[in-house]
Amino acid sequence: MAAVAALGLTATLSGCGGSESGDVTLKLVAADYGNSAANNSKKYWAGLVKGFEASHPGIKVDVSVYSWKDVDRKVADMVKKGQAPDIAQIGAYADYAKAGKLYRADEMLSIPTQANFLPHLADAGSVDRTQYGLPFVASTRLLFYNKKFFAQAGLDAPKTWDDIRNDAAVLDQRGVTYPLALPLGPEESQAEAMMWLLSGGGGYIGDVGSYEIDSVENVKTFDWLKTNLVDKGLVGPVAPGKLDRGKAFDAFTRGKVGMLNGHPTLMQEAEKKGVSVGMVPLPGIDGPTKGSMGVADWIMGFKQRGHRVETGKFLDYLFTDKNVIDFADEYDLLPVTDSASAAMESDPEYKPLRKFLAALPNSEFYPVGKTSWARVNESIKENIGNAFAPNESPESVLGKIAQDARAAEEAE
Repeated sequence: MAAVAALGLTATLSGCGGSESGDVTLKLVAADYGNSAANNSKKYWAGLVKGFEASHPGIKVDVSVYSWKDVDRKVADMVKKGQAPDIAQIGAYADYAKAGKLYRADEMLSIPTQANFLPHLADAGSVDRTQYGLPFVASTRLLFYNKKFFAQAGLDAPKTWDDIRNDAAVLDQRGVTYPLALPLGPEESQAEAMMWLLSGGGGYIGDVGSYEIDSVENVKTFDWLKTNLVDKGLVGPVAPGKLDRGKAFDAFTRGKVGMLNGHPTLMQEAEKKGVSVGMVPLPGIDGPTKGSMGVADWIMGFKQRGHRVETGKFLDYLFTDKNVIDFADEYDLLPVTDSASAAMESDPEYKPLRKFLAALPNSEFYPVGKTSWARVNESIKENIGNAFAPNESPESVLGKIAQDARAAEEAE
C-alpha cells in the first residue's frame, strides 16, 4: 500500500522518565514509512508519545519501528511466541481477528473516534461485519499524464478507454518511450490489475462477497487491454508482466511515460524533477470511473496483555485531527477520518491532494477482511502479468487465479 520505504532499522522509543515509573506500559510495533534517516517514522511516534504521556499520567508507551519488509513478520513472530504487543501498526489484521486475538474497535475506542472513520475504510477493517482493523493511513489512485506531452500533441485529458488508446497512439508516433505504462510485474501488480478491473465494471469481489476474478467483465477488460494497447505496442519496450511499479514510476519522473496510474507520493516526486503532472479519475468504457482503488494500512489492539482501556485511550489520542494530518502530511498520504479529511480539503496548503481526497470516500479496497486474501494476492502477483504473454490469454490466466481464489476461500 501506500508510501513505503524500507530502511531495515529498528528504533525503540520510550517516554521521559522510563517505563518503570508508569502503572502501565503499552508496547507498540509500527512500520517505517520513511525513505531516509531524516524522515524515519520513529520521529513521528516520539512526538506523539511525548504528547500522550504528558496528558495521560500512569501510561507509558514503548514503540518499536521496523521497516515494511520486516514489520509483519516481526509481529507474527511475537504473537507465535505468546508475546503479542498491545498495538500493532502493520499491513493486515484478518488472521489475528479470526483467531480471536484482537479487541473489537468498539471495545477500545470512544464512540466519536469510531464514528469518525470514513465508512468505506471502516467496512474494509471488518470481519463478519465487526470492525477489528482500524485504518491508519490511506491512499487512492488516479490516472497521471505528462501535461507537456499532451500539450505538445494537442491532446485533452483522457476520459474513456478509447481516449487512452487514441492518445497512446499519438504519443507513440511522437516517440514517447512508454505511451501508457502498464506495470503488471510481481512488485504490486494486484493494485494495477484492480484499477483496470474497476474501470471495466468488475473487480476482485462480486456482489455476494465471494471472489469473481474471472467474471465476464474482468475478462473483457483484459481482452481490451491486450487487443488495443499491448498488441499494438503502446505500453512501451518492457512487457507488462516484466515491468514493476517502481521502474514505471521512475520512468515517469524522468519524462519517459505519457500515462500511468499513480498515487500522491509519485505526484510529489515527479514535480520535484520538473515533470508537470495532470491527474484524472481512471477512464472507463464510457466515461470516468466513479470509484477509485484505495489502499490502507492498519492498526489494531491485541488482547493478550489485557490493556484494553489504556490501549483505547492511546488510540483515541492517535486519531485526533492533528496527529492524523501530521502523519499524512509527512508521507504524502491521505487521512482516514471524516474530520481530518475535511480539514485538509479546506486548507489551501493541501490543494494538490484534493483530487485524491475527493476519490477516497468512494474508493474500493482490497478484500483484506478475508483471511484468504493473502493467498489470492500472491496468486495475482505471480500470474496476472502472464495474461499478455504471447502464448497465453486473459481468460485462461484469470481462470487460473480464480481457481486459486476459490480454493483459498474454501479453506477459510
